[in-house]
Amino acid sequence: MDLRQLEHFVAAAEEQHFTRAARRMNIVQSGLSASIRGLEEGLSTKLFFRNTRQVELTAAGQVLYEKAKVILAAAQDAREAVAAINGLQRGVLAIGTVQSLSAFIDLPELLGRFHAQHPSIEIKLCQSGMGTLMEKLQDGRVDLAFMPLVEPPKGITTELITCEALVIACPPSHPLAERRDVSLHELAREPFVDFQVDWGTRRLIDRTFAEAGVLRQTAFEVSDLQVMLELVSRGLGVALLPEPIAIASAAEASGISIGYAELKEPEICWELVVAFAGNLHIRAPKNPAAQAFLDLMSEARNAAETTV
Repeated sequence: MDLRQLEHFVAAAEEQHFTRAARRMNIVQSGLSASIRGLEEGLSTKLFFRNTRQVELTAAGQVLYEKAKVILAAAQDAREAVAAINGLQRGVLAIGTVQSLSAFIDLPELLGRFHAQHPSIEIKLCQSGMGTLMEKLQDGRVDLAFMPLVEPPKGITTELITCEALVIACPPSHPLAERRDVSLHELAREPFVDFQVDWGTRRLIDRTFAEAGVLRQTAFEVSDLQVMLELVSRGLGVALLPEPIAIASAAEASGISIGYAELKEPEICWELVVAFAGNLHIRAPKNPAAQAFLDLMSEARNAAETTV
């Protein structure tokens, strides 16, 4: 039993005539008759009493007719719901993000513009570490995630937003402050203030030191950038951060004074990406609303570059 057979059956039941029903469904009568015959064989029962002038429903046919109308109405409602989502007339857009994106992307402003353009789309936003966001991407709880990424797992597509070198954040009076040639071995002598182990920046730093064969001491593990900078400013450790994030966050916080130093070549490249679980063979999100948001973000970035 399939929807097409049910459509043919309902047409014949309402027209009480196979020829008129075939004309209504825009198929030849033999095709409609074969469709209904296949439906009867699948159900192992007769659905119509037939004579030369008209057809009438059997008792089984009458029961199926009532059920078929409900099924076809539900199928049509499903088609309209899918069309509405594809047309951005309804749906949900779930976005995940790590902390401190404001130095690179004005997410609240973009969300406001998206809502103005698509007011019927429900927007959800969550903030978490990279590990949690990746899990939510993979199981469909998040459509888009903004995060630093070391290496995307299979099935996750990423688009680069920016690439920044990590700088050393330390107190202004620290011996490393303002130097531009600090080695990993020198840096490893300092206690570190770092993020939790599942955060993208922490993974990048851990991998860099491991590949260089250098051990370091992580004295403080935090999940808040302002706390990190305050600990650094009080001389409790150093931190590696993208410079725009460190400067912007220090400027926003009162009573925090931060100095900076640069690593020797090669620099540690911190990449901010937007990640999504794409369709097979297509580098695009599964949710049309997510693609619309990416398009809006691309337009905003192009406009900003043109202005500059």
